[in-house]
Amino acid sequence: MTERPRKIIRGGALIDPASVLPQASDILIENGIICEIRPPGLSAPDDAEEISAANQLLIPGLVNAHTHSHYTLSKGLAGNWTLEMLLHAGPWVCGNRIRDDLRLGTMLGAAEMIRKGCTSCYDMVLELPAPSIEGIGSVAAAYDEIGMRAVVAPALADRTFWAAVPGLLQALPDKFRTIVDTIAATPEEQTLRGARDVLHNWPFDRDRVRPALAPSIPMLCSDGYIKDVAELTREYDVFLHTHVAESKVQAVSALKRWGHSLVTELDRRNILSPRFGAAHAIWLDDDDIRRLADNGASVAHNPGSNMRLGNGTSRAQCMIAAGVNVGIGTDTAICSDQLNMFEAMRMAAFVSRTETGDYSQWLGSKDVLRMATEGSANVLGFKGIGKLAPGYGADIVFLNLRDLNYVPLNDIQNQVAFCEHGGAVTKVIIGGRTIFDAGRFLTLDYDRLVDQANERAHELTSLNADRKLEFEAAADVVGAFCVGLTRDPHHVH
Repeated sequence: MTERPRKIIRGGALIDPASVLPQASDILIENGIICEIRPPGLSAPDDAEEISAANQLLIPGLVNAHTHSHYTLSKGLAGNWTLEMLLHAGPWVCGNRIRDDLRLGTMLGAAEMIRKGCTSCYDMVLELPAPSIEGIGSVAAAYDEIGMRAVVAPALADRTFWAAVPGLLQALPDKFRTIVDTIAATPEEQTLRGARDVLHNWPFDRDRVRPALAPSIPMLCSDGYIKDVAELTREYDVFLHTHVAESKVQAVSALKRWGHSLVTELDRRNILSPRFGAAHAIWLDDDDIRRLADNGASVAHNPGSNMRLGNGTSRAQCMIAAGVNVGIGTDTAICSDQLNMFEAMRMAAFVSRTETGDYSQWLGSKDVLRMATEGSANVLGFKGIGKLAPGYGADIVFLNLRDLNYVPLNDIQNQVAFCEHGGAVTKVIIGGRTIFDAGRFLTLDYDRLVDQANERAHELTSLNADRKLEFEAAADVVGAFCVGLTRDPHHVH
């Protein structure tokens, strides 16, 4: 059924910043944009589709500031891994992937995010051996088909993980070093040519799905390579997204490599800007935070992944106080286990309490709700989403106020941020288009998607079995070496 360009949502409850209880409202939508919000009884054109929102809370679609769709088929594979052990497992965790797997993982991840109230995401995608308009385009096409907004950024590097960690190659057993020697990073010229091709030939509406570039981890990039990627983003006026000081291994490695922090190095290279997004940003000092703020850079705070991999806790509240725009992300399914922005909000609030006993410095429900909407939208570079207001995109999530999360209803912002887990989501509208309604996806065949994902995951398990054994045999060596490296003195704790 073709949806009408005009819609009127009747009787939904909206969060009122001045009240602990939501306020009933009508919302008029035209061509995917919110035109008007008024108390119940708002007049609407005769041809407007009427949507009842009785007993429903309406919130802006949540925005995921950082994830990786290429890991979605790897959900559940990680055990007690550090970040470095996860990177070490990459050749079997993501081994034997074909282009169709990129699309399948994207569809599966998008379905989970939408089902849990997320309408936009920043997706850092690894395509091997190099990004291509066909491969990265298949990811973008999947988001476009399902109706979700996204920034799709090919992950780029010109060094392997084992070569990037100081001393790790020399510490590996001879037998395993021989295996690692057969793994080479794709030459710089090939990855940059692929990245340029993606940017130059982007066929999608950039108000819905837009490109960016992502030098995966600066430690995996030579100095010249980072410079070339940054120049390419400036040439095509796109955003740059990278992991920044995610683990202490990265922080110590930066000091060994440059004699100062990664943020300082990026600042000296004029890479920090309002188009720059730093994922994680855990091992930062006050000077690093000031540099990010002075350059208008953003941070994607991923509390679930940070704790899951034992990397530490990001000082999000200090960054916000310094003027840094901070959004919230789930990271990927292998290291946060589910793409649930409600959970990420709750963890962001709770982990701030471990940083200080001064409750005035804690992130509250109002803070994390803003971070997961407007804050994350700024990380993505989408200015017209993340808020229910005239002129903004009609990205709206319906939450059932009869759900136990809201019974009794005492404080709506606290209960959305601290009680909601995605189970109360009844409808999701993106750009005025209904994507999910009453437990059913309207833009994908969910049962077929589940069958395809299970079948392909089992195939990949079989295909990667031998390589898994090879790399698991050296996993504890990598883990122990990196733990040892973190015992080097560092001024951030």
